[in-house]
Amino acid sequence: MANSISTLTARTTIVLKSAILSRLLVFLLIIIFRLLVSPYDTSASLNPDCLTRSNTKPGHESSCSNVLYPSLCSAIEDGIVWDSVYFVRIAQCGYEYEQSYAFLPLLPICISFLSRTVFAPLIPLIGERAVLAVCGYLITNVAFVVAALYFYKLSVSILKDPEVSLVASILFCFNPASIFYSSIYTESLYAFLSFGGLYHLISGGNSLAVVFLALSGLARSNGVLNAGYFCYQTMHLAYDAVFQKRQACLALLVVISGAFQSACIFAPFIAFQAYGYHNMCVGRSHDELRPWCKARVPLLYNYIQSHYWGVGFLRYFQLKQLPNFLLASPILFLAFCSIYYYAKSRPQCFFSLGLQISTEQKNFEAEFLSDDISRSNAASTLETSSVESEESLNLRRRRNAVQQDDTVVNIKSEPAAKPGYLSASVLPFVLHLVFMAGTAFLVMHVQVATRFLSASPPLYWFASYMMTSHAKYRIWGRIIWAYSAAYIFLGSLLFSNFYPFT
Repeated sequence: MANSISTLTARTTIVLKSAILSRLLVFLLIIIFRLLVSPYDTSASLNPDCLTRSNTKPGHESSCSNVLYPSLCSAIEDGIVWDSVYFVRIAQCGYEYEQSYAFLPLLPICISFLSRTVFAPLIPLIGERAVLAVCGYLITNVAFVVAALYFYKLSVSILKDPEVSLVASILFCFNPASIFYSSIYTESLYAFLSFGGLYHLISGGNSLAVVFLALSGLARSNGVLNAGYFCYQTMHLAYDAVFQKRQACLALLVVISGAFQSACIFAPFIAFQAYGYHNMCVGRSHDELRPWCKARVPLLYNYIQSHYWGVGFLRYFQLKQLPNFLLASPILFLAFCSIYYYAKSRPQCFFSLGLQISTEQKNFEAEFLSDDISRSNAASTLETSSVESEESLNLRRRRNAVQQDDTVVNIKSEPAAKPGYLSASVLPFVLHLVFMAGTAFLVMHVQVATRFLSASPPLYWFASYMMTSHAKYRIWGRIIWAYSAAYIFLGSLLFSNFYPFT
């Protein structure tokens, strides 16, 4: 037992070191490429005064001309590129323009809070805007490290395979979108909240899971899709209450509880849309109202995405966008393979949304679908099993397989139970990836798919599973590592110097 605990601790330490090392590597590449390559756009340091003068405190100028270390100030401000400009501007001045409402407020709020408290003494030294940038970099990189640890814990709980979980976590640490996880973007914050929320969900902490996942919707708009996990849970519990336990009242209570939890996850995003409506529409004459203000459902976010960035169904399917489709093709291909492999291996489970499984049902409910008490007991079991020796783990799997073969009922098209990536517990994550990948390919600017899908656990679980389970697929492991390395290198080179990347 002591050896097993030390092994688990050692693997967690490896994940921690990998996460920190990957951030240091990306940071080093950024510095090197900033020194060696001339930026495409040199306007990064330009920062007009806030429209509301009261937001800029006297003596806390954002210009580098009146600070103690102007060279350091300029170097930091030059690193504020692409969407980072919006997040830093919002943290400094608030939401001034209509298009700025496309960037959700959690990251700017955290940046503003740190810059006005812990890092406020640095403002006279390097300027307010540089301090905001430092806070942004600190938040995103620390959040990434915590996200990697949560991802490992989530992977062990779902896959029941510490080796595959470790490889998957290291893959996440060096994922192709790494440049965005080390920049002033929301990817790190979203991954931390998403992985943390999902881990607490399967560990029995529904209330904490709701808080985490609700905040993820305040970091990125796709965070609201995490409500789908509660919907999936509710669907299974209601199905079990109606068809197994024959208790209609219990099913109704389950549905009400699931609806409330899902509504809590949507609430922060909806509240932000209401905030935008109040600022942009309330108190203005009819002639001054923007078109979205007059809509039956005045949703600011959708209007901004469509009007300013041309986001819409099949609107990106143009010949001139072919290079962007090629840029996104590796991550989309990996997503397709992970979905296809699961659906082909578990067709009945996949296409019935997990409802037509009998032999895994008890285990599945204990892990993902049961009430808080059952999930707490399951969490204790998972925690205990994670520190057992791998020999004992394999023996238990074989025993379970024998028992499941004896109890299989009306499922002849697939094996009774499959550990690892093909387990029933992975299904809701795969379904979530189906929706995300479809949206990235058909609706969004497709080149964004690399970072949009980078927080999808099945991508790393599938890649790790193929690397560790099948010798004939080892070549794909090398290809995946080469792909990640190439995108980390190119991203650090292009993105940091204001060249188009993803």
